[in-house]
Amino acid sequence: MSDARTSSSLGKVDPATGVAAGPVARAYRHLILGVAAAAALLPILYMLVISTGGADPAAPFGDGGVAETARRTVENYRGVVADENTDFPLYLRNTLWIAILGTLGTTLSSAVVAYGFSRVRWKGRDAVFIIVLSTMMVPFPVVMVPLFTIFRELGWIGTFMPLWVPAWFGNAFSIFLLRQFFLAIPKELDEASRIDGCGHLRNFIHVILPLSTPALLVVGLFHFMFVWNDFLGPLVFLTHRDQFTLALGLQLYLSKLGQTPWNLLMAATTIMVAPVLVLFVLMQRTFVEGISTTGTKG
Repeated sequence: MSDARTSSSLGKVDPATGVAAGPVARAYRHLILGVAAAAALLPILYMLVISTGGADPAAPFGDGGVAETARRTVENYRGVVADENTDFPLYLRNTLWIAILGTLGTTLSSAVVAYGFSRVRWKGRDAVFIIVLSTMMVPFPVVMVPLFTIFRELGWIGTFMPLWVPAWFGNAFSIFLLRQFFLAIPKELDEASRIDGCGHLRNFIHVILPLSTPALLVVGLFHFMFVWNDFLGPLVFLTHRDQFTLALGLQLYLSKLGQTPWNLLMAATTIMVAPVLVLFVLMQRTFVEGISTTGTKG
């Protein structure tokens, strides 16, 4: 009886998914999702509010109305950008340069490797794929010293090359994601392209890639966000302050301030976070589509 009352209060149960589909159940789900979204947005909201306030930690929101708040906001952000010891516009250009080259490299190279793992039959393919996946279990600090030694012998330490050249040799997670997507594309398209005289290269360029745009954009967005937030890589391989990325510039700004005026620190953090947030919002629909349509056939 209690199960029947609970079922009637939540509404009918979808037999395909086993999830309650009534209005009360939907209201519960929306409430839970709303609370989770508010918890995720709270740090961002705090960062934005503090970046518009004054330097007094006891009164971070300051006094005055809208005009005074706007004046403080402009003053805070102008103080960060015009700081004499940290050149955030230069750090932004450096980060964009590394992120764009790395994103192009990892997207193209991972797509080529994923095509070989999904559309071309060759001996030992699955074993090699497992080896590639196993590299995701190796954290960067484990290979940091060997990589530093290799790049030092190549004369790349103190340049941007260690931060974007490895991306042109593929990324295990990106290869896995694209392989699963490619497997979901019907094999009949390959047969049709071969009948038309297409080899693997033309089939890859003219058939597979146009159908895989959502997955390619997801891979590109993931790598762009990784490069944008990367701190350890630039810290290890870059040696000159004029080569710093935004992550290193933010750390430099924090250490320079010493007593940490939170309004300026939050303004600098907002400058770093805002481009990625805007990019994600603009690509949100494509991002969700690329994730939801990625096949799980293996």
